[in-house]
Amino acid sequence: MGIFRYDLYKSPNVGIFAKSNDSIVLLPFGYAETKSKKLVDYLEVEPIFVSIAGNRLIGPMVVLNNNGMILPSIASDDEITYLKQVTGLNVARLDSKLTAIGNLISANDHGAIVSPLFKGEFDKQIGDILGINVHTMAIADFNQAGSMLVSNNHGAGIHPKASEKEIETVSSILKVDVEPLTINGGIPYLSSGIICNSKSLVVGSITTGPELIMLSRGFKM
Repeated sequence: MGIFRYDLYKSPNVGIFAKSNDSIVLLPFGYAETKSKKLVDYLEVEPIFVSIAGNRLIGPMVVLNNNGMILPSIASDDEITYLKQVTGLNVARLDSKLTAIGNLISANDHGAIVSPLFKGEFDKQIGDILGINVHTMAIADFNQAGSMLVSNNHGAGIHPKASEKEIETVSSILKVDVEPLTINGGIPYLSSGIICNSKSLVVGSITTGPELIMLSRGFKM
């Protein structure tokens, strides 16, 4: 367990290319297994190489916890079938025209914070797939809840301009303590630079020492 600096495709925006739960990490199809070994060791998971709607940008296209996985409506039947087979998770499409669902939904095993852009239309479907309660809200005046908030089952990081009321609400839904944080030298859009599960936290290589200290506190690492 710990926090590790890492780059994917020579980029510190690691959360754009991968997403993890406590058992697996989704990585872009074609990414070299030799390059992924260190990341897999950090997270203590099995790698699964996949595309989502033919895209290697995994993070913005996937919502994942230990119960289920939500993919956008443009994900192919083959991708759905494959991910069901290799993960054993409840894998399903979200019937929304919005496709960057990883930027719009943040979830752990206790709850999900969902963008107001969905207008509450998919709360039941999201809750059923992930096996959790769902709450709709903006964070720091941003509708992209999945970009502003990252959590595991021990803690969470949120955009530094989130209000105290927003932090309290998120904490009550996700059932973890929530800390205002940044990554990669001051970036407030946390999901772009974090891959996490309940065992480890992987952040972009330019995340600073003070940020690592705050991330350790926020995610209880």
